[in-house]
Amino acid sequence: MVAAAAEVKLLGMWASPSVRRVEWGLQMKGIEYEYVEEDLANKSAALLRHNPVHKQVPVLLHGDRAVTDSLLILEYIDETWLGMPLLPRDPYRRASARFWAKFAEENCREATKKAFFERGEERSEAIEQLREQLQRLDEELEGKKFFGGVEIGFADLAVGWMAFWLGVSEEVAGFTVVDAKKLPRFAEWMDDFLRVPVIRDNLPPREKTVEFFRYYRDQQLAAAAAAAK
Repeated sequence: MVAAAAEVKLLGMWASPSVRRVEWGLQMKGIEYEYVEEDLANKSAALLRHNPVHKQVPVLLHGDRAVTDSLLILEYIDETWLGMPLLPRDPYRRASARFWAKFAEENCREATKKAFFERGEERSEAIEQLREQLQRLDEELEGKKFFGGVEIGFADLAVGWMAFWLGVSEEVAGFTVVDAKKLPRFAEWMDDFLRVPVIRDNLPPREKTVEFFRYYRDQQLAAAAAAAK
């Protein structure tokens, strides 16, 4: 068994929403950790050794243990360290938080990716799917400030990438899905989430992030076009 006091490191990449999600959780729990920036174009031996399956960030190193996948990392730190709970202790509310986390990760993120990269009919369909999914999230927020209630929790951290990176995606790829008139609760949640100090103080610079994702999108589209020839 690894003691909670064992050394903690986080292998990450500055623009990754999944990495930031883990940092939010670590800081909410008051966990001291060392952050190690990875060059994903030239992955370190440590990253390849500790995440040999996906070879991606984030990777949490706790003593001699390596934990991958940002949502699993959040659950690991919540169960390993005391402090502010990320997941509700009530079984029903805990299951609900996991449901919305999975919904955002599997549905909203995939639709955003297609809206970001695809063109034509596939892009239009993805944008419409994303609007419908955001409507579901808006309905879930009825009567609540956060998905976790009065304070942010696991579901908020899981959905939280949309509060910042969805706007970046809209700007870079030229589409709009967040309409405050149609999604009033979700739009308000985005503003409230970004005002939470641990979130606000741990976001990448917006213009730098826009530039990075514009470059990344251009590179991916160029590679896809070359492969199609």
